[in-house]
Amino acid sequence: MAHLLIVDDDANTLASLARAFRLAGHAATVCDNATRALDLVKSQPFDLMLSDVVMPGKDGLTLLEEVIGLGISLPVVMISGQANIQMAVRAMGLGASDFLEKPLSTDKLLLTVDNVLKLKRLEEENCDLRRRVGKQEIVYTGETMRRVMAQVDRVAASESRVCILGETGTGKELIARALHERSPRREGPFVTLNCAAVPGELIESELFGHEKGSFTGAASRHTGKFEQANRGTLFLDEIGDMPIVMQAKLLRVLEERQVERVGGDRAIPVDVRVLVATHRNLDELVRRGGFREDLYHRLYVFPLLLPALRDRAEDIPALVAHFAAQVAAQNGWRAKPFEPEAIADLQRYPWPGNARELRNVVERLLLLADGPVDRAAVRLALPQTVSGGGAGGAGGAESGAAPRFDGPLADRVGAFEREQILGELKRHNQRMTDTARSLGLERSHLYKKCQALGIDLRALRKVGE
Repeated sequence: MAHLLIVDDDANTLASLARAFRLAGHAATVCDNATRALDLVKSQPFDLMLSDVVMPGKDGLTLLEEVIGLGISLPVVMISGQANIQMAVRAMGLGASDFLEKPLSTDKLLLTVDNVLKLKRLEEENCDLRRRVGKQEIVYTGETMRRVMAQVDRVAASESRVCILGETGTGKELIARALHERSPRREGPFVTLNCAAVPGELIESELFGHEKGSFTGAASRHTGKFEQANRGTLFLDEIGDMPIVMQAKLLRVLEERQVERVGGDRAIPVDVRVLVATHRNLDELVRRGGFREDLYHRLYVFPLLLPALRDRAEDIPALVAHFAAQVAAQNGWRAKPFEPEAIADLQRYPWPGNARELRNVVERLLLLADGPVDRAAVRLALPQTVSGGGAGGAGGAESGAAPRFDGPLADRVGAFEREQILGELKRHNQRMTDTARSLGLERSHLYKKCQALGIDLRALRKVGE
């Protein structure tokens, strides 16, 4: 079923068209003038607009031009009882999907609308497929991830909000997408926003949208993520990094199920399932006052903890094979096998950057190896601080040079991460972009890691000078 907007100044035409579409199983909203139609388009989503050309005041072609100018993805079919070739050419040039002459044949009209809607769906599917090209699949063979995926299957069919927890690089967005694709909303859009990647002053506009001229630089109307995700799923990654002021506004939207664009004067209803993810400890953030407790309880309905790669080493052989095939296909390389000893070394490495780091190392290995990937190639590909120049950190006691870490597991992991980051910073002459890339981290996450681990970047740069 599609929701159609019918615009015509003739009441009989509006009544007959609305009846025909409703009998065909569509929902129809009618409007007798272009100005009101533009307000409707701004305030709620439609799947298609059918508009007369000649109307008192603002005509249909002007309405078409204004709708296209708003940047809204809305197919428009123009109709007219005073049609001529020039009018049809102008309408199609402005962006109309089709042009029909009155009197209208009901069968032809329904066929035209069905064809336009099918084309719209195909274009949306094509865009979605293009977004998915190169995306990592959820690859696993072990029991640890089987239990996680069983939870995904259980909660996907519901409307419950899910809070996906896990270290950076564990695949939180992949799990969010899996929840969407296994849900009743699978035919709707899947929209993402990384809260840590958007400046605090722009995040409200990104989430809720803004009207033209609402602030300096707002040269046109912008549809926010909530509107884009209508009838689908919105994934808010790194929710723990959302500014506290925005948390209050997000809470209101979750409670009222409607948004108001920045600079707007009306509430827009939205039907969105919200999924969130973070690598931070939300309980601790709430205790410190960095995260609203009422929002926490709204979002923390079903927590889903993703294991670190070091805790699911049994999946590494399958992940290596998947990444190797992916990288080879993208670069036009010949596939290279991995020797069992090389795989065993990769399984012993603790992977602070998780699956994202593993993919980078696999690509590095395919570049280094002339033939089958062996243990020597692994020693060269893994960060040097793992083994003090060899692969002892991955290959056990062979080098005897791997650093030892004592104490509780959390302290050992923190000490290891610090060694990794310091080693990579030195190797890249304190260049943060190159260091982040080599570790499989986002640049902003690397800065946060350094701060959390007590790494003084300014002091390191002075030493490097």
